[in-house]
Amino acid sequence: MDTIRDAVRAKYAQTAITLRDGGSCCDPSCCGGSDAASGPIAADEYSKAEVEDLGLSLGASLGCGNPTALAQLNPGEVVLDLGSGAGLDVLLSARRVSPGGHAYGVDMTDEMLALANENKARAGVTNASFLKGTIEEIPLPGSAVDVVISNCVINLAADKTAVLKEAFRVLRPGGRLAVSDMVELEPLPAQVKSAMDAWAGCVAGTIPVDAYRAAVVDAGFGGVEIEITNRFGPGEAGLPQGSGKIASAFIRASKPL
Repeated sequence: MDTIRDAVRAKYAQTAITLRDGGSCCDPSCCGGSDAASGPIAADEYSKAEVEDLGLSLGASLGCGNPTALAQLNPGEVVLDLGSGAGLDVLLSARRVSPGGHAYGVDMTDEMLALANENKARAGVTNASFLKGTIEEIPLPGSAVDVVISNCVINLAADKTAVLKEAFRVLRPGGRLAVSDMVELEPLPAQVKSAMDAWAGCVAGTIPVDAYRAAVVDAGFGGVEIEITNRFGPGEAGLPQGSGKIASAFIRASKPL
């Protein structure tokens, strides 16, 4: 587990440096990037104008969807982004829950936290906070937030059950889970599942849709919905030639009242 976490941390530390220096997440090593021309596979999910209004670009998105739109955020709500990276989803969320709301992001990588705070200052957003921690041990008290979002991050965790139970813990009764993530559609070769670069690339850590649904239910959530959005076969989205298929998906659920 620590080996996987170290590999993920190292990969995203380097990605943060690339983004800080003016690069973007638009190559095959990026989470969700399928080729150099396509950029992040989540790019079409975002409003370009809304992102530019923050003084950012879609190069700051490392994900596989737009959970801020998926969650249908409302003014006055408190939102938490698991694995907040460069902070795009947190800053978009902060705008949507204003006035009266707040957006938190939690990330374990110092370089990403520094970049996120730089982006926060550039955007002039005051109702957002970035916390250092892991998504398996969220540094917030129980029943602290109304909505938990995440963008292509839960698959990076070796213990997804722990992540989902933590999400359940920090949500208030009636709170919502709205996640974009990668899932496995057809079994991946063993050598892929054990490769650290494939873990950091959002491939090796994928689990079958039924297993994902079961983990969400086991954490205590109800009303679970999983919608497949984009499918990728061998030679796409970082998959090697051969067998196996993965997909991006929207996962919605709620904490019972």
